[in-house]
Amino acid sequence: MYSVSLSDEAKRFFENATAQLQKRLDRCFEQLKVNPYKHPNIKPLNGKLAGYYRYRVGNYRVIYQVNKQINNVLVSIIIHRSDAYE
Repeated sequence: MYSVSLSDEAKRFFENATAQLQKRLDRCFEQLKVNPYKHPNIKPLNGKLAGYYRYRVGNYRVIYQVNKQINNVLVSIIIHRSDAYE
């Protein structure tokens, strides 16, 4: 099982999100604890974001890295999909 930690920016986004979105993000984080690689909403990223993954939560994207050595998922940013890949 993995632990999930959030960057300062991701924490700020989560704290300011609506209660409904927070519940959806909590479900996302629970899934990442179990397996950060396999889920229909998970996709490895390419290009400048190679080494990162994205988890789709409705119109939002959770961008994260996995550290296998310490079994940790670091959520770098949570962002609206229209801004995610600029």
